[in-house]
Amino acid sequence: MVVVVILGVLAGLIVPKLMGRTDEAKQVKARADIAAISTSLKLYRLDNGFYPTTEQGLNALIEKPDVEPIPVKWSKDGYLSKKKIPRDPWGREYFYLCPGVNNEFDIISYGSDGIPDGKGKNMDINSWDIE
Repeated sequence: MVVVVILGVLAGLIVPKLMGRTDEAKQVKARADIAAISTSLKLYRLDNGFYPTTEQGLNALIEKPDVEPIPVKWSKDGYLSKKKIPRDPWGREYFYLCPGVNNEFDIISYGSDGIPDGKGKNMDINSWDIE
């Protein structure tokens, strides 16, 4: 009986703290995805001398582009280990722009609301803010 009471008290203290962290966890996941995609884009550039264009998109990391510029040394295994482009934690595609406005390329998740310039839980996650 004492064990049940202790578990109840612990659950009462811990669960509320974890419940409010879902949005924060999704933002961390988006940062990790963007960092991984950025690394894959840099490998693409090392092989080919340029990043995929906006038109080619992130899909160029898993399938050899068939629009100019055609990569000559494209890796036959692609550049993402799971051979698919991840979606952001809210289920949307990451926005890719090359050349970027802030860097050579920009990758953006528009957060939980999917609208640019969000704040708080709706905060945008940008590649240029990730080190």
